[in-house]
Amino acid sequence: MKTLPHDETIARTIDPFRDGRKQAPRSDIVAVEAPLEIRFDGTPGTIMMRTPGHDDELVRGFLFAEGIIRQASDILVLDRPTGQPEELDGHLIDIRLTPDRKKHRLDRTFLSSSSCGACGKTSFDALAIDAPRVESRITISAEILTRQPDRLKASQSTFQQTGGVHASGLFTPEGELIALREDVGRHNALDKLIGWAVGENRQPLDNSVLVLSGRISYELVQKAVMASIPIVAAVGAPSSMAIEIADRYGITLAGFLRPSSMNAYTHAWRIS
Repeated sequence: MKTLPHDETIARTIDPFRDGRKQAPRSDIVAVEAPLEIRFDGTPGTIMMRTPGHDDELVRGFLFAEGIIRQASDILVLDRPTGQPEELDGHLIDIRLTPDRKKHRLDRTFLSSSSCGACGKTSFDALAIDAPRVESRITISAEILTRQPDRLKASQSTFQQTGGVHASGLFTPEGELIALREDVGRHNALDKLIGWAVGENRQPLDNSVLVLSGRISYELVQKAVMASIPIVAAVGAPSSMAIEIADRYGITLAGFLRPSSMNAYTHAWRIS
């Protein structure tokens, strides 16, 4: 079955096994992973592996997190060219930036996989974060924060069908869900969420709480810094660099969220 550019899921025939015995073939729903090529005025920039859907937000959020744009109006044209080869049809976006943003070079010249938001960086200098420290004074109760993963999961429609995507959710300090995005790439899900916020002129997100469905790696905290998100919490564990960056930039970082427990790694004063 052909995967269309807008398909988030697709049906596949599988051979299930139970207790060591092969069962009758059946149809299973899986998450789609497909390439999206980004061009700048027709010049190839990068290829991203992503789950189709919210592609405009993905591109907008990716460029914002990379420091290439500062607001939605920095993108003059975001176009899906027609008349492309079949393999590119619906999987190509061409962008034209304002003159003052064109000078900001995209420091990725090859494939960015759905599992690595830092892939394609060409030097350690490129890992530096060009953003101020997050100074937001918002707080959230531990009771509310530990309930957020269940609220996130309940809203993950693609995950409920496939079990194969990550999610990033934006919440108020009172625990209300603002927006949620899903993708096979954890960093793509966050780029889509940030891209939504940029498109809605909701930046900075300094009154919001970010909840992640998996582990916390460097690039997720880096994106939170760029978006001025003061609290980042996740079901999984943080990496050492994620903790270091969160501490350096004033972000409250919490992991291993469970209904009655969690670990706070940095700036725990925001958790009451």
